[in-house]
Amino acid sequence: MTAQDTAAPPPAASLAHFPVSAFAIPMGLFGFALALRAAGLEGAGQITGWGALAVLLGLGAVLAVKAVRHPAALAADWAHPVKLAFFPAISISLLLLAAFLGPNAPLLARPVWLLGAGAQAVLTLVVVSAWISHRAFGPQHLSPAWFIPAVGNVVAPLAGVGLGFVELSWYFFSVGLIFWLVLLTLVFNRLIFHDPLPGKLRPTLVILVAPPAVAHLAWLQLGGEVDAVARLLLNLGYFFAALVALQIPALLRLPFALSFWALSFPLAALTTASFRFAALTGSGLHHLLGQGLLAVLAVTIAGLLWRTLRAARAGQICLPD
Repeated sequence: MTAQDTAAPPPAASLAHFPVSAFAIPMGLFGFALALRAAGLEGAGQITGWGALAVLLGLGAVLAVKAVRHPAALAADWAHPVKLAFFPAISISLLLLAAFLGPNAPLLARPVWLLGAGAQAVLTLVVVSAWISHRAFGPQHLSPAWFIPAVGNVVAPLAGVGLGFVELSWYFFSVGLIFWLVLLTLVFNRLIFHDPLPGKLRPTLVILVAPPAVAHLAWLQLGGEVDAVARLLLNLGYFFAALVALQIPALLRLPFALSFWALSFPLAALTTASFRFAALTGSGLHHLLGQGLLAVLAVTIAGLLWRTLRAARAGQICLPD
């Protein structure tokens, strides 16, 4: 009998291993819907947004079943130093849903925003408390995914201001902005002076683009005009986009994982920011940048959907790490 004959079979996919990082999918799809709307493609944006809602509801149902059938597995995800950062992707998806609903259904968007904002506020406090508690975190646990829990707060003003929650939107913006500055320093320290990110987390490098791009949009919502701060944030978004673009060839050689959906929302946020800036200033250059980014975003979303469906059919999603 050979070693190959006695080798253990590969682990089977199981609901217990359903990854909370899957909620990056509706984040990306809602971001795509908002980018299409910013480009003037309202019909395509509506179709994409409702599709994102269907995905969000489906993933929420799966997570609820996991919580009932495999509570220990969900608790282990919460205790995991890396997986913990992905839980607020759920509340951020709700905030993006509110931004999608806001222009056409404000009465529906308001309770959705309140639910998402409340969950985001609680998750931010709990996650940050876990970071500074007695739990041991090392540099190997830090990645750009850590931006999600705290810096995700800057998403709240996108819909919150228009729905009348101005002061609450300022609260979320303030928290998100300060944690962006803190975590940006920590993340670059980890990237420069410590071991490279493991393969599954390397796509999260693209998350570096999201905070300045979303903060630009939030600042415009809160201030209503293009000023020095708005220009600073947008151009930082372009810098980080150029920086991570250099990493794309290496990323494409990695085996597919759901963490690749980290490419979608940051790119969507920068696309929307470009169109928004162009609309307010009449800049043809930024409108052209928006169109180019939208084309890249559409190809990225299509590729991610295809690879995700392919991986799901092959039973490669709900596997142990």
